[in-house]
Amino acid sequence: MTRKLVVSGLGLALALAVSACGSNLGGGSGDGSDFPGGDPITIYVGADPGGSTDLIARALAEPMSDDLGVAVTVENKPGANGALAAKELAGEKADGHTIMVFNGSLAFITPLAVPEDEAVDIADFEIVTGVSQDDYVLVSAPSSGLKTVADIKAAGKAIKYGTTGVGTGSQLAQALLFAQAGIQSTAVPFDGGNPTLTAVLGGQVDVGAIQLGEAVEQIEAGKLTPIVTFAEKRPSYLPDTPTAVEEGYDTPVQQSRAVFAPKGTPKEVLDRLGASAKKAFGTDAYKKFNGDNQLTPNEVPGSELRDQWTANLDKYTKVVDQYKIDMGEQK
Repeated sequence: MTRKLVVSGLGLALALAVSACGSNLGGGSGDGSDFPGGDPITIYVGADPGGSTDLIARALAEPMSDDLGVAVTVENKPGANGALAAKELAGEKADGHTIMVFNGSLAFITPLAVPEDEAVDIADFEIVTGVSQDDYVLVSAPSSGLKTVADIKAAGKAIKYGTTGVGTGSQLAQALLFAQAGIQSTAVPFDGGNPTLTAVLGGQVDVGAIQLGEAVEQIEAGKLTPIVTFAEKRPSYLPDTPTAVEEGYDTPVQQSRAVFAPKGTPKEVLDRLGASAKKAFGTDAYKKFNGDNQLTPNEVPGSELRDQWTANLDKYTKVVDQYKIDMGEQK
């Protein structure tokens, strides 16, 4: 039912051709000066094929392969909101031949929902580059009559809100909004944006927060009502929908993605991968991919990305404590 993220024809062909493959044995010198040295590169994705993170990885794989002169393939390792893939990445050889498109929520939201010994720490990785951001939008079915936050407050009942999973930006954004608005609510977690959207359309939940790229087609078709976005300013794709910040709520929560490598990967290798990603970002095909899927570029150096995500974790930790929000598993 929902709109799928799209890649170019060549990118789609690559996506169909690159099935799961094993860990690579990197060659060449230990200092990375001759990277990639003819050996292939694998990009881990901690989600199933077809989702946003997966297709972002595949959109990057083709131009990076062209630039580096070696095969760049995508391997899907779903589970625990990406934590399983991150754990495997941490154990890979630090030679640049295994990298990962890493979801920011795993770094600065999931730690608020899981025990400390299960949380992923970005200090355990090298960051090649930031990639993009994706805004969340709070939606309802037109039949619900819920068009504004004021409508939700006036509903006179506890609201059920669908989330894309425990420890996700979808959960945090809504929990913050309803806590600040004084709206009694219960989170209902689903496994990703598509089932969350389906639950909203089917009336299983009153509202849900979904990434904009996954919801925009149904919004444009009139099948979903956008209530607010959880962006700092109105996305160009929904210029008539207010942000929660405009409505007076401190809830700027976004999904963010970056390219990570194992800890200890040589600087020469990180620089070469970063330069290749930058070249990919500049291609017309990749720019079109971003535009088609409502993705905001966040193509910043690894050091800046680390600062962004660390600041997000600090901010969200404080605000969750302030509003006494339980981000753990819902019963």
